[in-house]
Amino acid sequence: MTTRRAVRTRQARPTGRAVPGGPAAVAGAVLVLALAACSPGESDESPSPSSTATSASPSPTDSPSTTPEPGAEPSDGASTPSDDATEAPLPFPANTEPDTQDPSADAALTVTDVRVGHHDGFDRVVFELGGTGTPGWRVEYVDQPTDDGKGDVVAVDGDAYLQVMISGSGYPMDTAVEEYAGPNPVRAGDDGEVEEVLLRGVFEGYTQAFVGVDDERRPFRVFSLEDPTRVVVDVRDDG
Repeated sequence: MTTRRAVRTRQARPTGRAVPGGPAAVAGAVLVLALAACSPGESDESPSPSSTATSASPSPTDSPSTTPEPGAEPSDGASTPSDDATEAPLPFPANTEPDTQDPSADAALTVTDVRVGHHDGFDRVVFELGGTGTPGWRVEYVDQPTDDGKGDVVAVDGDAYLQVMISGSGYPMDTAVEEYAGPNPVRAGDDGEVEEVLLRGVFEGYTQAFVGVDDERRPFRVFSLEDPTRVVVDVRDDG
């Protein structure tokens, strides 16, 4: 009779240590594999904040320059040059085309004084007036100075002739204002473009005068001033 020995299997007691191949080991292996997957030569597709490309903002363009509007004439006020001004913006807007202005309906004016002055860049001719209303004018270059009405040729010193017709004019007997009785023509000297001014007289509501200009037709502008009433003609000297 064969005797069998019972073999007792000895079970291992827990020791608290991680068993190789257990859950902790598996997690560690996964981490190692994940780190190995990123080789040192590769970079992330998303740039880091320090390397993020920023689009260059467009450089500012120069804002349009603001320039005074050409052709504007002076008006009464603080910015209007007085008739004895020594400076003016150069060059002031001007050309050689006729310049016209209508008088007020009640205009009845007589020329009481004529003045000429040389300034930096222009010559100024002033016709001072007495009476009522505001004057008008027609100022233009003419080929030959001739008397209004008669048509007689008038001698004026200069190479170009600027005819000044001041409208709204009246005879001294009608305006009760004594007319200009000073030197005529009024000489301007040899320093500028205007050589002399010749006052002719009144005919059919216009006072006629001629401005003799040296060399050639120069750009000019015309405007009026108040207190006293004046018609001003500036002849530009472009050098």
